[in-house]
Amino acid sequence: MFGGFGKKKTATAVSSDMISKQRRYEALVRALHTDLYRYAYWLVHDRAVAEDLVQETFLRAWKSLDSLKDENAAKAWLITILRRENARRFERKQFDLTDIDDYQLADTATPGPDQDAEHHLLRQKMAQLEPEYREPLVLQVLYGFSGEEIATILELNRNTVMTRLFRARNQLRDALEGSQPNIGHRNG
Repeated sequence: MFGGFGKKKTATAVSSDMISKQRRYEALVRALHTDLYRYAYWLVHDRAVAEDLVQETFLRAWKSLDSLKDENAAKAWLITILRRENARRFERKQFDLTDIDDYQLADTATPGPDQDAEHHLLRQKMAQLEPEYREPLVLQVLYGFSGEEIATILELNRNTVMTRLFRARNQLRDALEGSQPNIGHRNG
């Protein structure tokens, strides 16, 4: 008689744990789906592939959600999963090589009402940086990650990340000065 009671209590605890996990997962998806999609699109420049990457990322996140101990690290954790999932794409299939210059980033369109010319130029010049400099800069500027977090995401030494950020900013400054000689000289 007591054996049946223990099984019922265990089943209730498991059900409660699953509901809790489901709620955590749904909150994670709601909070970070847009940022993950934006980052995936930046990586692959293809909406369908970016959507697939985000779906695979969240699938892997569900499977290992219990390993996420610090909710504040969720964004970095998911971006790391997404980057690894993107790398797996290249392991699984061969892609036809195309010239990256044939494609434009979504943000390089003609500036709209809420985007001024300088913002457009900045994004355009960032897109022209070498990937090893562009990626840490995007993670810092667009997503607000610290040098330590970027090092974890990119699986690099923190000093390497800081050097790449320094060089990226210098290259960006030089590119902007070459494009607009009047930048910084408007106010005196």
